[in-house]
Amino acid sequence: MSYCHARTTGLPFDRAVAAATEALGQHGFGVLSDIDVQATLRKKLGKETPPYRILGACNPRMADRALEAEPLIGTMLPCNVVVREREDGTVEAAAVDPVASMQAVSNPRLAETAGEVRDLLRRAVDEATG
Repeated sequence: MSYCHARTTGLPFDRAVAAATEALGQHGFGVLSDIDVQATLRKKLGKETPPYRILGACNPRMADRALEAEPLIGTMLPCNVVVREREDGTVEAAAVDPVASMQAVSNPRLAETAGEVRDLLRRAVDEATG
């Protein structure tokens, strides 16, 4: 089982970030955090890297269900979506697979919700990169 769902796109980096944010919104997710890894590594380490952003996405309905099923599951939230420029210049978007990341939690109610979130995130990545 893979820990993420990834696809490349022909969009330029900034447009891919906007497309991912828009597609997430279409599936009920808001972006709670937007981490510019490239800027952080430049500032903290003086290292130059290709553009790389981590979008912390949350679907409030799904988060509520997950928290009701497993109160400490917030340690694994929000769901991360990455948009990055690869070394060859192509742009890739990827979303965490919540089913894979939550395998350690033995809770059937949580597993059902994780499966639904995985499907929504996959659709968002596919739409953003398609």
